[in-house]
Amino acid sequence: MVLARVASYLFPQADQASPLGFTNNGSSIPMPDMRREAEVLRADSDAPAVAAAVTVDDDEAYRPPYLHAMLAGGIGGTTGDMLMHSLDTVKTRQQGDPHLPPKYTSMGNTYWTIFRQEGVRKGLYGGVLPAFMGSFAGTTIFFGCYEYSKRYMVDRGVNPSLAYFTAGFFADLAASPVYVPTEVLKTRLQLQGRHNNPAFSSGYNYRGTLHALRTIYKTEGAAELFSGYKATIFRDLPFSAIQFAIYEQEQRLAKSWAGAGNDIGLPLEILTGASAGGIAGVLTCPMDVVKTRIQTELDPAVVAAARSKQKGFAKATPAARGSSHLAASRPSGAAPVPKQPHLHAKPISTSGASTALKHHGQVSLDTESVTLALRKIYRTEGLAGWFRGVGPRGVWTSVQSGTMLVMYQTLLKWFDENPLAGRDDDGLRG
Repeated sequence: MVLARVASYLFPQADQASPLGFTNNGSSIPMPDMRREAEVLRADSDAPAVAAAVTVDDDEAYRPPYLHAMLAGGIGGTTGDMLMHSLDTVKTRQQGDPHLPPKYTSMGNTYWTIFRQEGVRKGLYGGVLPAFMGSFAGTTIFFGCYEYSKRYMVDRGVNPSLAYFTAGFFADLAASPVYVPTEVLKTRLQLQGRHNNPAFSSGYNYRGTLHALRTIYKTEGAAELFSGYKATIFRDLPFSAIQFAIYEQEQRLAKSWAGAGNDIGLPLEILTGASAGGIAGVLTCPMDVVKTRIQTELDPAVVAAARSKQKGFAKATPAARGSSHLAASRPSGAAPVPKQPHLHAKPISTSGASTALKHHGQVSLDTESVTLALRKIYRTEGLAGWFRGVGPRGVWTSVQSGTMLVMYQTLLKWFDENPLAGRDDDGLRG
């Protein structure tokens, strides 16, 4: 009897018109389907947990289309660089100042001095054109390679933290051939300031970006546009790797704190981006000092040629011959002969890359080796030499990184609502 009821419960007959019941004294009493109700109740109780798990998985697996990531990164990175370009100029002046003792000391003093003596456009924002071109091209390539490298490694079981670190490393390596030449132009124009700058002698006197490009190519060769390439790589690769490893971890912690499916909010977006960039900037400051010094240092061969040319020109001038003849023929005790006026129709051109040949106190590196440069700076200037300009660099990388990454996340959300590319398997899901 019991077995029959179990069988009828598990295998109901097709001809049964009424729900499953049992007979009590010949009367059939409907019996509710307790098994189905239990399944429904269990499904309802599990629904929030399942939904939360799906939300978390969706959030972690979210992958924007490559076009969206590249455009968002390029616009965000360029905006951050343009916003903080003046502070980058302050950092470059402090690091590349060839005078000892240096003219520029504190961050505030340097900012105010450049603004007062040279203005904004040619002073604080010198070299902004090559900075703009290199920033947009470089960050666009960077974010495309970063997303691809990160997804490739994560999909193959690489630890996420290691994947973020390595992806930042490879992404910067891929972008470096584009932005290093513009970095050379930008750094020299920042150090120079305006053309014929009476307030600061850097050794360079370019009339603008195109003139700088032509002059470097003509007097120093095309290879000089990649001067300091190794130092730039030694600076930017660890910077990007550290920055994005810290940023991704802080983003995960922030999302965990905010709860599944909740936006972490603008304050945490700013905090995660700014702290990651600031920490990476301070840690890589010695490499930045070496990079700036190598890229802005005058080529010794060009300097020697320019000096010999100037000396030969001075010996051939009538003023030089006349003054030396008068000095030789003047009797002892005679009144000094008044100084001869300048007889040139126009002064010697100073438009070349190496014609401001004032001797400075700073020791010349004369090397492309990062290790040798670090040793020489440490021997002559101590540990402080490694961290020249660390204040403006820390502030600059912090604000620039915060701006770039906040705009990156904001633009990704905007592109999701206004897509420019289709969402395929490489888009939203791995």
